[in-house]
Amino acid sequence: MQKIRIFSCFVRSSLPNGCSGNIRGFLGSPKEPLKWRINQQRGFTGQNIERKGRKITPWQWFLLSVPATTFALGCWQVKRKAWKENLIKDLERKTTQNPLELPENLEDLEDLEYRPVIIRGHFLHDREIYMGPRSLIQHGDGTSRSGVFSKQGTTTGYLVVTPLKLDGRDEIILVNRGWVPKNRQNPTSRPEGQISGHVELVGIVRLGEARPQFSPESKGDHFLYRNLPKMCALTGAGPYFVDATDTSSVPGGPHRGSDKGNRAQ
Repeated sequence: MQKIRIFSCFVRSSLPNGCSGNIRGFLGSPKEPLKWRINQQRGFTGQNIERKGRKITPWQWFLLSVPATTFALGCWQVKRKAWKENLIKDLERKTTQNPLELPENLEDLEDLEYRPVIIRGHFLHDREIYMGPRSLIQHGDGTSRSGVFSKQGTTTGYLVVTPLKLDGRDEIILVNRGWVPKNRQNPTSRPEGQISGHVELVGIVRLGEARPQFSPESKGDHFLYRNLPKMCALTGAGPYFVDATDTSSVPGGPHRGSDKGNRAQ
C-alpha cells in the first residue's frame, strides 16, 4: 500500500494542471483495493454480470440441437445396420438347414417360418391364384429395366400360388410355385407346366403378412401380398403357405429364378 501511495503522488505531480482529478477518479481512495478500482473504472464487472444473465435464443437452441440430432441418427443407423446383418444371417441359416418332414399338426408350422419342409401331394390347378405384379429376380437382380409397371410382358409378371392337397390327408396348403411373365399368366398358355399326379417338393415355410400401408385391397384372384384369410377363403386351403425352392422348377412351368428373389415377399 505504501508503494501505491508513492506511485500515486508521483503521477499527480507529473501531470499538467487539471488532470489530477481524472487520475484521482481512476485511482480512487488509497483505502480501496486497486483491483476493484480498475474493474469499476473500466466497467468490466457490470458487463460480465449482464452477459451471464442473458438467455439463449430459440435460434441458438436450434443450432445446439443439430449436432446432437446428427449424432443420435448416426448411432441409430449403426445399430440398424447391425440388426439387419444379423437378421440376414439368421434367415440364411434357417433356409439352408436340412428340410424337415411336414408335421402332423400343421399349426406347428407357425414356429417354423423360413425352415424348409418336405411336401407330398398333388396340385389343384383349377384354384390357382396370383401375387403381383412382380419382376423376375435372377441372381439377386431384377431383369426388368422398366420396373414393375413395364409394358414388356416378358419381364413383368406374377407369382403363381397353387393349392396342394396333401397325400393321405384332407388338408390343403398354398404353394408359391414361382414367377411367370404377364403374357403367360393364363394356365392354358403353359399346359406343360401344369403338373398332374403326385409331386414331392421342398418348400420354405412362410407366415401371413399384414396389409402394407397405402396398399389397395385385393381383387378377385390377384393379391398384392400374402393375405392368407382371403386366399384361403377363395381356394379352400388352410392358412399355411410355403415358397417352393428352385429345385421344384419344371420345363414350361413357373420360374423360380433366384430362390431368394422370387419368394412371396
